[in-house]
Amino acid sequence: MSINDPLGDMLARIRNAQMRYKAKVTTPASKLREHVLDVLAEEGYIRGYARVDYSGGKSEFEIELKYFDGEPVIKDIKRVSTPGRRVYSSVKDLANVANGLGVAILSTPKGVMSDSRARTENVGGEILCNVF
Repeated sequence: MSINDPLGDMLARIRNAQMRYKAKVTTPASKLREHVLDVLAEEGYIRGYARVDYSGGKSEFEIELKYFDGEPVIKDIKRVSTPGRRVYSSVKDLANVANGLGVAILSTPKGVMSDSRARTENVGGEILCNVF
């Protein structure tokens, strides 16, 4: 099965697993997904993740989802820039997600980072997704 939007697929898997109150979810491994998971873990939206390697060169990420008082920590996770419509933003045009309570994940020339870190490093880029 070919996936046109691997990052969108990972976000959908996380969203669907949290609607069913699953403890873990798996997704195929890639460098972009790993960098996005790093930002999600750094910002406290997931407990963590582990890479699981299988024979034949295949590998997956096992993502541990996070809950607080029985409710998912991630209320909303949306893909912003899609393969059919790329969305870029300069550092001065970066909008706050949920009035500053959420995080936008950007792909910048300095790597994948949160919007607050992008403002600190004064760099813009492609807005991958918004998390609240």
